[in-house]
Amino acid sequence: MTVLKTSLRNFVAHKGRMVLSAVAVLLSVAFVCGTLVFTDTMNTTFDKLFASTASDVTVSAKTDENAQQTGKAPTIPEATAARLEKLDGVEKAQADVFDERVTLVDDQGNNLSPDTGAPTIAGDWGAEEDSVMELVSGHAPRGPTEVIVDADTADRKKLEIGDAVKVISFRGTTEAEITGIAKFTATNPGAALVFFDRPTAQEKLLGSTDQVSQVLLTAADGVTDEQLKKDVIAELGGGFEVKTKDEAADSAADEVGGFLDFMKYALLGFAGISVLVGIFLIVNTFSMLVAQRTREIGLMRAIGASRKQVNRSVLTEALLLGLVGSLLGIGAGIGIAIALMELMGLVGMNLDTSDLTVKATTPLIGLVLGVVVTVVAAYLPARRAGKVSPMAALRDAGTPADGRAGRVRAVVGLVLTAIGGAGLVLAARADEAGEGAQFLSLGIVFSLIGFVVIGPLLAGVVVRAISVVVLRLFGPVGRMAERNALRNPRRTGATAAALMIGLALVAGLSVVGSSMVASAEEQLDKSVGADFIVGSDTGQLITPEAEQAVKDTPGLAHVTDYKVVSVELSTPDGKKTETGLAAADPTYAEDLRVETVAGELSAAYGEDALSVPEDFAKDHGIGLGDTVTADFVGGKPAELEVAAITTQDTSVDQGAMYVNIATVERYLPEGKMPANMIMFGKAEEGKADQAYTALKDSLKDYPQYKVRDQADYKETLRDQIGQLLNMVYGLLALAIIVAVLGVVNTLALSVVERTREIGLLRAIGLSRRQLRRMIRLESVVIALFGAGLGLGLGMAWGASTQQLLALEGLGVLDIPWPTIITVFFGSALVGLIAALVPAFRAGRMNVLNAIATE
Repeated sequence: MTVLKTSLRNFVAHKGRMVLSAVAVLLSVAFVCGTLVFTDTMNTTFDKLFASTASDVTVSAKTDENAQQTGKAPTIPEATAARLEKLDGVEKAQADVFDERVTLVDDQGNNLSPDTGAPTIAGDWGAEEDSVMELVSGHAPRGPTEVIVDADTADRKKLEIGDAVKVISFRGTTEAEITGIAKFTATNPGAALVFFDRPTAQEKLLGSTDQVSQVLLTAADGVTDEQLKKDVIAELGGGFEVKTKDEAADSAADEVGGFLDFMKYALLGFAGISVLVGIFLIVNTFSMLVAQRTREIGLMRAIGASRKQVNRSVLTEALLLGLVGSLLGIGAGIGIAIALMELMGLVGMNLDTSDLTVKATTPLIGLVLGVVVTVVAAYLPARRAGKVSPMAALRDAGTPADGRAGRVRAVVGLVLTAIGGAGLVLAARADEAGEGAQFLSLGIVFSLIGFVVIGPLLAGVVVRAISVVVLRLFGPVGRMAERNALRNPRRTGATAAALMIGLALVAGLSVVGSSMVASAEEQLDKSVGADFIVGSDTGQLITPEAEQAVKDTPGLAHVTDYKVVSVELSTPDGKKTETGLAAADPTYAEDLRVETVAGELSAAYGEDALSVPEDFAKDHGIGLGDTVTADFVGGKPAELEVAAITTQDTSVDQGAMYVNIATVERYLPEGKMPANMIMFGKAEEGKADQAYTALKDSLKDYPQYKVRDQADYKETLRDQIGQLLNMVYGLLALAIIVAVLGVVNTLALSVVERTREIGLLRAIGLSRRQLRRMIRLESVVIALFGAGLGLGLGMAWGASTQQLLALEGLGVLDIPWPTIITVFFGSALVGLIAALVPAFRAGRMNVLNAIATE
């Protein structure tokens, strides 16, 4: 009880000093809890949607994941519904029509489909839709030129009753007028929906009025979904896919589950970084508090307090700090989740706060995380406090073992750094990506830990070097700031380490991103001979109408089709491999200059010929002139001669196997031919600008496809990588904010620790302005020290990663010096901002009171 009272008294007495540490705990816990609440809410939203739209049993066409990508929606005979309605155990059989491969545009050609990756779904307005959606205005479609759109799309795109729209599918383009707007009774997580009447939907989406997409069955009373499924399979036999309500909902959830899991663990990863940075802040806080209470601890020991009691007193303070920070963090986490939901709403994914999901485990995880992290971080300072002898504490002698501990720390840090450096070197020199990735992970972890451990040793060297350039310009004030930063190298090292972690990741990712862009641009210049590339940013296949529009464009010397054909290859070593062949026109050999190690790529576009990549040839013992059997999915087998073996030393189409489209057409029926994934164009001599303009004009009615020349393509790469990096930097900002709080806390506690010294300095003539400048300069040099370590370490990580990625064709190392330099000098600004409050408080000290402080 005495220990608890002492801890409470100290906690309250130092509440001002604990605030920033509590904020670090709060932010870390809030990020973790916010991530969990946000992803759980998304799961709840999708689960409710899938559960509300799934029937007891769903019957659809059996699909093969290796089936040819024709772009057309799979169908089953409409008569299946009538047949199943007569089956015992079926209360109702409802045929349904839909296609998820459509694009919605207005009459001006503007894309109305979501730009978030969510699908646009066209279908028929029937009993099934009417049960999950509510018609809020207008009326249902009454003919081939009338449609309903969902309310979210109408709100987002400012659509009204009477507006003209076009629905583009692989069956053609349908012009219609909006006659109704419908709203989901459950939350719509971002898809755009458009509905025709049944006959129009069948004809325009499926190509036949006697076909449907699926049949939705309602089980009669007393019949389970599983039993009904068995009866349906017995009735229909093969060729159909039959799922219960739970299976259909699980299947739909699996399609989005990978994305949700990636988002969840990515956000938790960044939360973990902020937790790690927060640990340094807490260690520093308690180390300084223990140091400032050395005499107090000595008195406690002198009157009978044991080491365990002193240790327990410090840990109890940490426990209180962890509890307060965690509880506040849990509440803030819910706020972060709601903010993320609002942010997703701005980009088109509608998440309703009524679905906000806070599982019982989420607050528990936040509470345990905050408390454990705080107590663990405070353990070393607590242990150090307990080891101080009463007499040493009373005379402020400190811990006798400090010097020896510093030497041991330096040796351990050097060893860990050496191991990390060796790992990075081995990763850069690895011949296989898997082996290199293991060395890279080892190198990053050990070099980071090594730099953290060796930080105090580096402080003496790096801070002096920075001071020569920065602080010496400010005369005696600058030299005092330098001595203050070097007074306690362990404290300076720990404070800088918190900033170092975030900036190391920023620098490493910047190097990797910049190198990826530079490598891709080099490959484009080196390999791509086509003037124009036509394709979709969302992976949509090119419709026959759009394909014809490209081919009809004036000013093009040639147009190249590019498809991916699913096959099973039987190689001379007796093995079978399911893969995709890159089927293209012979002009593709001009559009993509692929280097070969044997043969010529143009030969692969001969009759019954193909090319294989170098690694595939080695793995299966294939040589030039050998024959492989290609069993085309949905077609006939073919004997193809290996006419070229391509190099792996590229990032464009690496590993592709090329075959002539004409060859594929001999073995695949017309209805099974895949649609174009992408198309290439070559302008007539001297007509590049005119052809570029004409090609864009040809596709103005198909906004889902982009026309790019090589300059456009490079710009797109830079934008995509830049957007990804900006998102990562935004997430890393939390860790950097926590690190800045660490600098503020260190300076604030340092000012308290040096109260008497500051009073003496003021007494002998140091002005308030000079005092504040001294503290600001001390903060700047600590920030620059952390930035220098972080940026240097990050560039080493990035360079090693790039060398590893060179195995995949990304062979250009590009250091983004403008970013690196901006971040370094930006760190000085961070140091100035962090010092504002401590410097202000120091300047307001009463000189006499400060001198009288013991």
